[in-house]
Amino acid sequence: MASPVTDTPLHDFLRANACFGRLTAAEQAALAAAARLQLFGADEVIFLEGEAPTGLWWIEQGVVRIVKSSPEGDEHILHLAGPGESFNDIPVYDAGLNPATTITQTPVKAWLIPAEAIRALVRQNPAFAQAVIQMLAQRVRHFTAQIETLVLYDVTTRVARFLLQQAADGALTEAGITRKAMAAYLATTPESVSRTLRTLQEAGAIQFDRHRIMIVDAAALRTIARL
Repeated sequence: MASPVTDTPLHDFLRANACFGRLTAAEQAALAAAARLQLFGADEVIFLEGEAPTGLWWIEQGVVRIVKSSPEGDEHILHLAGPGESFNDIPVYDAGLNPATTITQTPVKAWLIPAEAIRALVRQNPAFAQAVIQMLAQRVRHFTAQIETLVLYDVTTRVARFLLQQAADGALTEAGITRKAMAAYLATTPESVSRTLRTLQEAGAIQFDRHRIMIVDAAALRTIARL
């Protein structure tokens, strides 16, 4: 009989994750076996707010935006999730409806882990359940800090913080995160984002390299971000 595959990116995620890393190897293998790989193009809806959750998603490649929309159709981005991140955790654990809509920002390769398989492990594995509680508490802290940034700081500070949080290896790739997306995340306009980026460039904190924003002086950017 063939041995189960245990070296996919999903297996690596399960082993390294603060929650799923508490599971036994057999439990991790069972979750991975139940998961399904999904491929999406850019600007595809993965699921809608108010729908029943099908499971927890883990991103292997690409970027998604998690949004709330006004009655007029305006989007506010709650979170931008990229490779290595999971999303839609909350309704998986509380058995409620999806609290927001998730749309692909770029082409995406993501794994769907069935909700009931995860809930069963919460009931059966106390160490896993404790890790889930800690993770959810961290999410509350994260969103509290995000609200603080949006309410208490000006656009320049918000953009500087965003760049520091989202940049990978000192660079932000606009193919994944556009000025429009930044504006929707930071509760401002694309024009304000563009003006602020020029201000940060003139201050020597960033520079533009084709379709990337490069952080060239992280210390200066942290000062502007008030961090």
